[in-house]
Amino acid sequence: MSRAEEVDLVERLLGGDHRALARTITKIENRSSGYRELVSALHEHTGDAEVVGVTGSPGAGKSTLVDKLAKSYRDRGETVGVIAVDPSSPYTGGSVLGDRIRMASNVGDMDVFFRSMSARGTLGGLSTATGDAVKALDAFGKDKIIIETVGAGQNEIDVVRTADTVVVLVQPGSGDDVQMLKAGILEIGDVFVVNKADMSGASKTVADLEEMIHLQGDPTSNLDLGHHGAGGGFEKPEVADSPDESEKNGEGGDGEEGWTADVVETVATSGDGVDELIETLSEHRAYLERSGRLTEKARTRYAEEIRTLLREDTGELLEDEIDRRGGMESFVDAVVARETDPYTVADELVEPLRECLERDG
Repeated sequence: MSRAEEVDLVERLLGGDHRALARTITKIENRSSGYRELVSALHEHTGDAEVVGVTGSPGAGKSTLVDKLAKSYRDRGETVGVIAVDPSSPYTGGSVLGDRIRMASNVGDMDVFFRSMSARGTLGGLSTATGDAVKALDAFGKDKIIIETVGAGQNEIDVVRTADTVVVLVQPGSGDDVQMLKAGILEIGDVFVVNKADMSGASKTVADLEEMIHLQGDPTSNLDLGHHGAGGGFEKPEVADSPDESEKNGEGGDGEEGWTADVVETVATSGDGVDELIETLSEHRAYLERSGRLTEKARTRYAEEIRTLLREDTGELLEDEIDRRGGMESFVDAVVARETDPYTVADELVEPLRECLERDG
């Protein structure tokens, strides 16, 4: 892509051209020549959209709920971008489930931009391309951006780096879902949704979630810690909270009240509970802005993005160096023959880069 073509594409995207947006996201997903320059040019126009991540186990109804969320936002006059991160095809690397059937309520609405993207085998189902696509939608002017993830369990932690608010869906009547949350995904959720709340077992699932959230905020509540009180029972010792712990316990920095995850019941097929969910998302956004956490999240996200790009770029440079020195097989042969070892090989390959950095520093 020439410089003139790049400038024209960016200008058309910023001017509201949907074809330019679609073409830009295609270039981003395919990592086509010039995509980096496009993302760089769009960066200064980002920062206004509200980004919501929706994750949870397969079958919880994520796609249906996202469809209803998008429709409700549109009914409120807001524009929406949806990125559905789908499993990768083992043959083409493309999206397996990528279709628009899941967004049936918004077909024909030009103010809802839907895009399926391949996870490309990335941990947690979120590739670097997803974050870049969010930037394109943000620069385009979308008010709300929803990211729906594959739903691969604990590894969905990657969504935290891209979304401001994380919604975790759980379906009722399945103890396995709650056990999965105990494995770690509970820590990333800002809002928990018990979808299909008209099914039996919904009340118990809600109660289980609320109990787990309570225990997360007070991790010693079910432990016999402390000393005997006057009545022969146990009293918890007074321990000063660290900043992270105080936020979990309902206190933010500088006396700011922290955020305690809410549990919302929905029936996505009928739209029941969606308005309540939107209000809860709005409350969390207000908390992020009021407490300064929104800025902190952005800083953390950019730091991780820089590290990721450095790892990718450095890896490509080293792959080129390996090829220049005869290919990986030659190094493996030497290691198998006990002529060298993996650590020594790595040191030798990195040494030119290290010397260059030290010289320039």
